[in-house]
Amino acid sequence: MTKKTPAGKPAAGRKTAGDKPESRTALVRRARRINRELAEIYPYAHPELDFENPFQLVVATVLSAQTTDLRVNQTTPALFAKYPTPEDLAAADPEEVEEILRPTGFFRAKTRSVIGLSKALVEQFDGEVPGRLEDLVKLPGVGRKTAFVVLGNAFGRPGITVDTHFQRLVRRWRWTEETEPDKIEAAVGALFPKSEWTMLSHHVIFHGRRMCHARKPACGVCPIAPLCPAYGEGETDPEKARKLLKYEKGGFPGQRLNPPQSYLDAGGRPAPPLGAG
Repeated sequence: MTKKTPAGKPAAGRKTAGDKPESRTALVRRARRINRELAEIYPYAHPELDFENPFQLVVATVLSAQTTDLRVNQTTPALFAKYPTPEDLAAADPEEVEEILRPTGFFRAKTRSVIGLSKALVEQFDGEVPGRLEDLVKLPGVGRKTAFVVLGNAFGRPGITVDTHFQRLVRRWRWTEETEPDKIEAAVGALFPKSEWTMLSHHVIFHGRRMCHARKPACGVCPIAPLCPAYGEGETDPEKARKLLKYEKGGFPGQRLNPPQSYLDAGGRPAPPLGAG
């Protein structure tokens, strides 16, 4: 029997006996509709790292590996207060930087990366973060994912950020069966106009962090359930599903200490600083 969504409709894309495979045209339409729905659910979607300039964003994104954006946001105020420019961080005592970065985990490797990329910025780019993908990925600790975060949010240049949430959701929605980040980026990018790539990334990542969790997605309260081939993999009872919601959707603080006003206007709450309550 085909599983039903809360709206009483068969979940889109779920194959049952006699079903035809989803056509390319149908896939594009469904994917774009999901993005439109997500834009309505998360009109305040944004990068969840606090930053004031491209340098802060590239450093924060490197630090976010293997930890939460919240922990990075709680750590970077002390880092940037002491080392506000690439020149300052390039000349820093590694042991002092390590002590600041200790809460983010893998702090020795991250210290090498952020000092190394700062030196590269000073020596190769006159202390400025470059606005080209091919230059960014040459910096220590910077891969395509980090580069697209910086390009999309500091320079306004479209890019798809394939993080763990993005990978999980686009496969769950059957937008692609690819497993390698570069191939996922290409496959999903082909479904959308390039101008939508950056906000698409924010929408998908917001949904993955708040509702469509890895182990127990909150299917019972998901507004895009009628479009989801994976409906039913998580909790379908609305009351139980509601208890799984995170951040502003569950009434909890977000990840940024200084979130945008649109997030606050929608009922979001700032994250507490490091060591607070």
